[in-house]
Amino acid sequence: MGTVISADGTPIDFDRTGSGPPVVVLSAGPNDRSSSRPLVDVLKPFLTVYTYDHRGRGRSGDTSPHTAEREFEDLAAVIAEAGGSAGVFGHSGSGNIALDAALHGVPISRIAMYEPPYVVEGARSAIPPDWGMTVQRAIDAGNPGEGIYYWLAEVIEVPAEFVTQMRGTPFWDGMSAQAQGLVYDAEVLRGFTLPSAAPDVPALVLDGGGMALPWVRAGIDALLELLPGARHESLEGQPHDVAPDAIAPVLIKFFAE
Repeated sequence: MGTVISADGTPIDFDRTGSGPPVVVLSAGPNDRSSSRPLVDVLKPFLTVYTYDHRGRGRSGDTSPHTAEREFEDLAAVIAEAGGSAGVFGHSGSGNIALDAALHGVPISRIAMYEPPYVVEGARSAIPPDWGMTVQRAIDAGNPGEGIYYWLAEVIEVPAEFVTQMRGTPFWDGMSAQAQGLVYDAEVLRGFTLPSAAPDVPALVLDGGGMALPWVRAGIDALLELLPGARHESLEGQPHDVAPDAIAPVLIKFFAE
């Protein structure tokens, strides 16, 4: 465990484990870095893995005002601790964040993404432009769980019956406790729109094949057009909550090159 200080003075708490080329594994959704532990355990015999709590989550600080640029500076501070350059893996929306961070000059050597959610016209309903504010209102009203439900059912379009099954589980309680992270994600994800350019770094785009939501698959197709040099692999049969044992061999091969 350690702490780095981001450009605006915010303390960012991180873990480092393993040996090999440095890779930062970004947590996804309203979770702290502990959510990445099962994957880290499989990667660490082959890679030096860094995980950290995004600002406003876990043990990291939270300095106002929050902006997307502050999130990129936090990642840059962790990469500086890793030696000044590192690979980055992002699951779901954290893949979008990794790609944008590279476009903003964060020294990322390689990017791997699993099912980054990009919305293309006609693939699904538009992302509500004020979805972060809606989550914030639920938090301010003392009902963060309602914000989580809204995010999953209305923004991500997870079928309502599956969302209902999550209620009352430790996973749900953990997300509700850090729902503020969703408000911050809304500022960074820009409505799940594709970036306007492609970063000049090797990229790997992964998905669960037929298990991926149709609109997510459409977004990945559009992303691959934007990143013509990117590798693409489908881990057939894997859900969005991909199993560490299924994805780890592909990540190890990519980052160890």
